[in-house]
Amino acid sequence: MLKYLIFVAVGLVATPAFAQDKAFDLQMPQALIDTGLPQHLLPRFSLKTSIRITVTTDSGAAAAFGTSGTPVFRQGNTTWHLAKTDGPHTDAFEAWLLSDIGKRTIEAFAPDGEAPFSADLNVRQEVQTATLTGDLVRGEQISLQTCGRCHVVNEKNRMNGVGSTPSFGLMRTFEDWQNRFESFFVLKPHAAFTQVEGVTAPFAENLPSPIAPINVSLEDIDAITAYVGSLAPADLGAPIQSQ
Repeated sequence: MLKYLIFVAVGLVATPAFAQDKAFDLQMPQALIDTGLPQHLLPRFSLKTSIRITVTTDSGAAAAFGTSGTPVFRQGNTTWHLAKTDGPHTDAFEAWLLSDIGKRTIEAFAPDGEAPFSADLNVRQEVQTATLTGDLVRGEQISLQTCGRCHVVNEKNRMNGVGSTPSFGLMRTFEDWQNRFESFFVLKPHAAFTQVEGVTAPFAENLPSPIAPINVSLEDIDAITAYVGSLAPADLGAPIQSQ
């Protein structure tokens, strides 16, 4: 009898620890959280898989909704991607999002009678046609001086870019290129070393910029974006045809 009670007690203690192992953190912007989609989507995934997901806005999570990774759903002209570390739980989440049931769950979210999200990634998105009013000449100059430390801006710094960073021509092929350039200062890794006059807070004393900081104004960003808009998208060639 005593052995039985000890076995039951051990089982009761071990069960929560096991359940906690089937869990991971998911980072997403506050704007996406505020739509209510996570509250609709994640409990249904957890019910199906018993994997618990904790939503956070902090970096360093095992998975994140953002602009890089695997495209998983659309919100108007924005395509949301899932970036993740490798692992059985994050892999299961990606597979579920791309499955028929995951897609139906995404599109079933209609808080006001209309579905703001779509899982159909084959639909050609409407190209944003916001007027670009920045100074092209100034945009090229600033791009070469600041962005050119890592990115190939044009032929003038073709041999000076860092190989792991995409060129301006390549980024010009992205459907959301304009949004990326207009908000680059909040995107990784730029936020750690970029200051925008009157917009970003000064670096914390205990978290100085890891490299020589970039200091720009909103007018500078408009100029950079206008310059990028004048570039021809890189020719990536025809897609590879599967046999």
